[in-house]
Amino acid sequence: MMATATNKQVVLKGYVDGTPKETDLELKQSILSSLTAPEGSSALLVKNLFLSCDPYMFRRMRQFYGSYIPPFVPGQPIEGFGVARVIDSDDPEFKPGDLISGTTRWEEYSLIRKHEQLRKIDPQLDVPLSYHLGLLGMPGFTAHAGFYEVCSPKKGETVLVSAASGAVGQLVGQLARLHGCYVVGSAGSSKKVDLLKNKLKFDEAFNYKDEPDLNAALKRYFPQGIDIYFDNVGGEMLDAALLNMRMNGRIAVCGMVSQHGHSDPRGIHNLYNLISKRVKMQGFLQSDYLNLFPKFVDHVVDHYRKGNITYIEDLSEGLESAPAAFIGLLSGKNVGKQVICVARE
Repeated sequence: MMATATNKQVVLKGYVDGTPKETDLELKQSILSSLTAPEGSSALLVKNLFLSCDPYMFRRMRQFYGSYIPPFVPGQPIEGFGVARVIDSDDPEFKPGDLISGTTRWEEYSLIRKHEQLRKIDPQLDVPLSYHLGLLGMPGFTAHAGFYEVCSPKKGETVLVSAASGAVGQLVGQLARLHGCYVVGSAGSSKKVDLLKNKLKFDEAFNYKDEPDLNAALKRYFPQGIDIYFDNVGGEMLDAALLNMRMNGRIAVCGMVSQHGHSDPRGIHNLYNLISKRVKMQGFLQSDYLNLFPKFVDHVVDHYRKGNITYIEDLSEGLESAPAAFIGLLSGKNVGKQVICVARE
């Protein structure tokens, strides 16, 4: 085993006010004096293979404002979900060579001391390793829990998904189609619309940037109204969806990506429709439903093996590509789940 190793890291320079920039993140290099987990620490030393870019991470770049997760520490590598290989372990539950998924840091090697939510990856699942950050990771589970537990879908219902080509939205739409629903996705480019309709098999899709009147657009795609709206963006799309909900409709509030970086977020004007149409609108976190994770894996893997589910990734190579990939995610440059490949073995 090597006595020392260099360790490239992506570090937050300081808290962000407004929309983050690539320059808010800095690539540094440190030296690991030993590739071992300290004796008596119960820690794992891992080599990070894939890292996940997720919109929620933006809020961790700001000082704490009542968020459900604490901010990053300036001057330290940022944290996020990753897939890694165990190099050394002081915990008998994990052995060198094990593949794991869970919270790690944006660096080549990480010493993980808190690993209550780390999961061993079963090689028998036979899916790409990076998919444990998307299809079988937090975004996939968010889609599964949000659609089935929050939306309570019924066969034949109409479903709108915003940010539909993203990590969560693409799976929500496919699960809805498999459930027998009529599904329309909104996205921000013609390339993404084509992907939704022709590869992910949404019934319809549209580019919201080409629609001067979102209310009119939704009436065109949902002449009888929307039963389920899976909201990843908030803002104007949420307001338009409220006008077009059917009686006893459900809105799962998963994200507000359109409001990221705004010091004065846009207000919602059409909330009265919740009353008149008896609409249920609920925010949620995937962590609320962790007891359902094994069921989720079985369900999604079965559909994936049968060819019923396609998952799209936007893979960036090398840790040095991470700042640009993350900032690009926040402005919608990615097509599919944004992942950073740090190493492949």
